[in-house]
Amino acid sequence: MKTEVKIGTLTLKNPVLVASGTFGHGSEASDFIDVSELGGIVTKSLSMNPRDGNPPPRIVETASGMLNSIGLANVGVRSFINDKLPYLVKLGTSVIANIAASSIEEYCAVLSILEEREGIDAYEINVSCPNVKDGGLSFGQRCDRTAEVTRMTRKLTRKPLIIKLTPNVAHISEFARAVADEGADAVSLINTVVGLAIDIRTRRPKLSTITGGLSGPAIKPIALAKIYEVSKAVSIPIIGMGGIMTADDAIEFFLAGSTAIQVGTANFVNPSAAIEIKNGIVDYCLRHSIESIDNLKRSLLV
Repeated sequence: MKTEVKIGTLTLKNPVLVASGTFGHGSEASDFIDVSELGGIVTKSLSMNPRDGNPPPRIVETASGMLNSIGLANVGVRSFINDKLPYLVKLGTSVIANIAASSIEEYCAVLSILEEREGIDAYEINVSCPNVKDGGLSFGQRCDRTAEVTRMTRKLTRKPLIIKLTPNVAHISEFARAVADEGADAVSLINTVVGLAIDIRTRRPKLSTITGGLSGPAIKPIALAKIYEVSKAVSIPIIGMGGIMTADDAIEFFLAGSTAIQVGTANFVNPSAAIEIKNGIVDYCLRHSIESIDNLKRSLLV
């Protein structure tokens, strides 16, 4: 059966990616799994300069999920190129660089630096992180700013450009249409949902930043609804994420409109989750005489 899917000009060997911030830069999991079996790795978010992120506590387990307030901690784009990229390009899978920034100028600067090096197959522009005080959420909740980031970064590369959208808006389809109109090759959604956890003994928030980003199974119904909404609004590929823990979860995302999916929180529970999900998708297709994973896309009966 055919497992390949296309995101712009990029052909993924299969539709299962690992999400930014949940898989490091590949080396962290290589002792546990054959990373080459993945459709691709989305890198930890990259900014121009290194970021320490938010102070601890910055991860809290919740019912059916987790809250994180990491704050986009990363080594910075130049250290990534020197220390991380050489290893990534040898893993035998597609590499998608996730870029996060505090200004449009920084998004463009980081992408321009990455364009100078071989090994990056596509870019995911993160305009939707809810756990940093600058950039991120302010871009992702304004349609005009999201469109502007897309327009400016589109000018700098011919590689596939994926815009990562937030669910924390009234009508996510408006944002998807805006970035499609500005030349985005795909959208990825959803990023985490803003959430709060409280310690009733101390009467204090459990995160140092008070609120953070909720991920895991708790947000899957929200993600599916948003993907279905976007699938009715744009024709560009959708990379779905949000609470995918099993192959059955992933298949729901394809039926709702996804071309590919990203596995995130599940990686913290089980380093083999993405490979198991990929194998489960293939098994489902074989059992149901589905010749191509693409045939699952947008096949929800309503």
